[in-house]
Amino acid sequence: MVVGLDIGTAKVCVVIGERNESGNLEITGIGFCPSTGIKKGVVVNIEATFRSVIAAVEEAEMMCGREIHSCWTGIGGSHIDGINSRGVVTVSGKNRETREIGPEDLSRVLQLAQEVKITMDRQVLEVIPQSYIVDSQKGIRNPLDMLGVRLEAEVHIITCSSTSAQNLIKCVNRAGFRVDDLILQSLAAGRSVLTQEEKEMGVALVDLGSGTTELLVYADGAPCSTSSIPAGSELISRDISIVRSISFENAEKVKLEAGCCWDSLLEGDEVIIPGIGGRPTVSITREQVLEIVRPRVDEIYRLVKEKLDKLVLPLGAGIVLTGGGAMLSGAAELASHIFRMPVRVGNPLPVPGLSEEYRNPMYATAIGLALEGNDRKSRGMEERGGEILVGGKGGNRWGIGRVVDWLKEFF
Repeated sequence: MVVGLDIGTAKVCVVIGERNESGNLEITGIGFCPSTGIKKGVVVNIEATFRSVIAAVEEAEMMCGREIHSCWTGIGGSHIDGINSRGVVTVSGKNRETREIGPEDLSRVLQLAQEVKITMDRQVLEVIPQSYIVDSQKGIRNPLDMLGVRLEAEVHIITCSSTSAQNLIKCVNRAGFRVDDLILQSLAAGRSVLTQEEKEMGVALVDLGSGTTELLVYADGAPCSTSSIPAGSELISRDISIVRSISFENAEKVKLEAGCCWDSLLEGDEVIIPGIGGRPTVSITREQVLEIVRPRVDEIYRLVKEKLDKLVLPLGAGIVLTGGGAMLSGAAELASHIFRMPVRVGNPLPVPGLSEEYRNPMYATAIGLALEGNDRKSRGMEERGGEILVGGKGGNRWGIGRVVDWLKEFF
């Protein structure tokens, strides 16, 4: 079994997959539970968080009829940061004419590329190769067995707060499960909703979570920018709650049932909701909901746009929205208006055993965690030793075996 565990601000979602006879992952169980111990992607209440994890896992176990013991856990939040780096080595070999690039050369250049200065309170989460340069020849995807003297590697390094990572692992351990490894949530979401063609053309994945909005940009098939905005769809519910003087829970229901941020998609009548503390019921029209919702969504999109404008990268495939916030009516239309490029809502791509009920953006990260975990397991990522650090330490460095398999699979 391969298990993906997505611990978010609003929900905890568990996806259980099993390999079928053809070797592909088949989804056999999905569990869901509201989350109360996470704020903006960071654990603030360990007790509440691990209880939510237990409840979600139990629901998934009942669906698949099996018991799980470990999981691939997603990590995100405003503490996530990404930087690009480069390493340079001289290809080993005595004879200049027969200097063939081997696995040891890849290992050395990647080790140098990831030697960047980070503060003591941070750790490396992912080191992802982007491309290689052999004797000034750029854009090489797989330099193995090529002849050359000088080898350069361009990598994208994702870092996170050590404290946040360890608290997340502690929650999962207290719930009775082992963490196979921590995986960046937006990377997992991209695994489930993006096509390889989109990654090659250039695409920005915008994960509209409850507490944060995660941004992951692909160019030439590899991640090139990772960032997080400390604002999410939770703020929409709070705005509705404050403006209409209703409870946050009722405001959340209004957002889900009547939330819209694009005028032409308005439909239906007013929404009736109970008052607070025995007060009379409150009615709110969908036009009034739009007047509250649209400014907040507009603000989040413009914060994302500021980050994208600084990158100055061609995004041929445009924007892909995912996460629970992407289910808001008109989310794609408003995004297209602001970003001035193609926008689509990223539903999980077809996976064996996955019913249409769960093919929506809310489950994209959890499904992606199971798929990514299966990929890494297939590539031998569960093996300890060497440069590969897994098994609940929050570290995830790219050892040479993993790099070679990554190159074979994607390039």
